[in-house]
Amino acid sequence: MDRFKLRVVLLALLVVVFSGAVSSTVFAGTRSLPDFTQLVEQYAPAVVNISTTQKIKSKSKHNMQRQMPNFPEDSPFGEWFKRFFDEDGRGSGGPDGFNGHNKKPQSLGSGFVISDDGYVLTNNHVIEDAAKIIVRLSDRRELEAELIGTDPRSDLALLKIKADHLPVVKLGDSQKLKPGEWVLAIGSPFGFDYSVTAGIVSAKGRSLPRENYVPFIQTDVAINPGNSGGPLFNLDGEVVGINSQIYSRTGGYMGVSFAIPINIAMNVVEQLKADGYVTRGWLGVLIQDVTRDLAESFNMDKPQGALVARVLPDSPAEDAGFQVGDIVTRFNGREIIHSSDLPPMVGITPIKKKIPVEIIRKGKVTEIDVKIGELPKADDVRVSSKSPSEPDVATSNRMGVTVTDIPEEQRKRFEIHGDGGVIVKQVQDGPASDAGIRRGDILLMINNIDIKDADHFKKAVKNLPENKSVPVLVHRRGSPIFLAMRLPAE
Repeated sequence: MDRFKLRVVLLALLVVVFSGAVSSTVFAGTRSLPDFTQLVEQYAPAVVNISTTQKIKSKSKHNMQRQMPNFPEDSPFGEWFKRFFDEDGRGSGGPDGFNGHNKKPQSLGSGFVISDDGYVLTNNHVIEDAAKIIVRLSDRRELEAELIGTDPRSDLALLKIKADHLPVVKLGDSQKLKPGEWVLAIGSPFGFDYSVTAGIVSAKGRSLPRENYVPFIQTDVAINPGNSGGPLFNLDGEVVGINSQIYSRTGGYMGVSFAIPINIAMNVVEQLKADGYVTRGWLGVLIQDVTRDLAESFNMDKPQGALVARVLPDSPAEDAGFQVGDIVTRFNGREIIHSSDLPPMVGITPIKKKIPVEIIRKGKVTEIDVKIGELPKADDVRVSSKSPSEPDVATSNRMGVTVTDIPEEQRKRFEIHGDGGVIVKQVQDGPASDAGIRRGDILLMINNIDIKDADHFKKAVKNLPENKSVPVLVHRRGSPIFLAMRLPAE
């Protein structure tokens, strides 16, 4: 009996100890989750709502019905769409909707105060084409803002309001951000002021189409129309980014959002304050990523760097001696892993500063000093002339293509720089087709050899190695691109 009681007591003790251990584990796990309440209380007052107005042409009732979904008269969604629906998806006019008269639509967005004397930072697309910009503060004051300057390339705008002793955000260092780190956004999605959403940093240094000079921070923070221009905070309450874009197939949040790093933004702010506009460094090359097959074709151990597909005329790169086929692996001592790493580095480099650039050229590592120029508003690509002649035709059964010389009118129309290259007229099954070469492509270079004409093309292909990837430079729809092609043994 005593032995039985002892067993019961020991079993009870084990249950208590085990339960305590589980409770401690659960409690510790609960405590590890972040608490954002203090951060929001302290810094939300520095976040502002931004609305813009402008006169636009009237739209007919027919156009409105064509653009808006059909909802029943008593549907709550009908009034919501009247308030927030417009053509570009950035907000709309007031609750009266389209009435056939000239009206002042509202574009709703967010921003934040970066200095207590009234400087406010937001996105360029929030205030673009605005006739009037209204900033609403946390204390409900509404002040008209002066536009200090904009930078469409980074999608940033700097505003100034007449007010003193304003609450301000604390600026952080976006370079120190790490994937997996908690971040928080405050903004006005769909006009709902001071909405707070949280998530983690998904990735850094993301390159988006037509956004070459911003290495975006990718997060899974819920961002929707109206959040644009609002701050992205880390757990220390520091602003590390400006919420700017979402990736969506529906127009709404789908788990992927992007923010402009605050380090990039503050560089823009200082230039806008000083000059009212932004200048960026310019190298003058068109680049692409190095794939695994291209790395093999260039005799590289692993894919990395920025592959030069074109050197623009009268550019710093041309003056420094860059060549098509060069692979940039370091810029000013900083390693280039992906091609998207290079443009932001060049962009923040001071104009006229001489920078060492490490490249791989024909399998050998070398260094070039380049004097950085100023990024022009539009690239001026000159086209050299060539006397008209009947195009020669060449067929390569090794590649599976038929090519011809480029007539002068097509050279001008396709903006082909120089006087070399051949046009692909036919593509059969074979190595060229497998590499992705298409009818209408212009072949400019094969295995680091510039193709002069159709006759030269035949000779170049004849000497290509077997069972080894070789780089092929193709001009397609106005842009150059390298492809990797492998010729089998004959």
